[in-house]
Amino acid sequence: TTSEEGQKAATTGTFTFFSTPMTAADFQAELLVVHEVAAEGSESSSPLIESSRVFASTDAKGGADIDPSKTALICIEYQNEFATEGGKLHEGVKGVMESTNMLEKSINTAGAVRAAGGKVFMTPILFKADASDNPNKDLGILAGCAKDSLFTENTWNGDFCDGMKPQTGDVVVKNKKGLDAFPDTTLEAELKRYGIETVAICGFLTNCCVESTMRTAFEKGFNVVTLTDCCATTSEEGQKAATTGTFTFFSTPMTAADFQAELLVVHEVAAEGSESSSPLIESSRVFASTDAKGGADIDPSKTALICIEYQN
Repeated sequence: TTSEEGQKAATTGTFTFFSTPMTAADFQAELLVVHEVAAEGSESSSPLIESSRVFASTDAKGGADIDPSKTALICIEYQNEFATEGGKLHEGVKGVMESTNMLEKSINTAGAVRAAGGKVFMTPILFKADASDNPNKDLGILAGCAKDSLFTENTWNGDFCDGMKPQTGDVVVKNKKGLDAFPDTTLEAELKRYGIETVAICGFLTNCCVESTMRTAFEKGFNVVTLTDCCATTSEEGQKAATTGTFTFFSTPMTAADFQAELLVVHEVAAEGSESSSPLIESSRVFASTDAKGGADIDPSKTALICIEYQN
């Protein structure tokens, strides 16, 4: 990538959340069975590509002016496990939380979005006590969630923290089990339901669930804003690498104050009697949670090396 600091932050930090990092030598050592690759005369035609974008390339919203009525604040994992003294992960994020005053700024930003006529999306992650619904329980940070019984449903640890509990008119995203808030959840359907074009993302962890959700929102064509002082992770180095590096690739990074200043048109939010039933969740996973392959032994015959953009 573009700097040694960014390289180190990714390979020793973010990579560990989503994968098993290896050197090339270690990976090659795992390839125990070597097969001869038969030369192919010609490649078969590509399989049908089905678009998963919300906005086509001709209608992508990136860089658009922020219209509060078409804006959603996606608040990721404002739960006691992270945000409150006594949560199992609180000590790890406490330093960054305090350095930016992120919780108070998040509370204020959520209030500003509601007042301007936008939607606040509360996005918790919750697992069954036996972690049977954890979609990749042997790999990365999800392995830690299973091992340490994190974010267990129907517990104080899994509850929303004080100040960031859902209010009337907010949307509670259901079924988040993975790191990205899109797959197998109600998020995309709810964004479409409310005609959202701009998503502003905040919460925990800066370089994990926030970053993962940001990347997918970008690929789906949303106008993506990341709130740099409304996020927290486990180190100042990781926080800086994400907010000054990765965030700039996939979003418009803003402080809470700058984002609130963009909410130019203020509308009164009408109280809603009750929300309709959740939209159908259509899985986008290749492997169901009961069949996830994370942490499995490497079988060369079932292994692909994905080489990204080795172009002149």
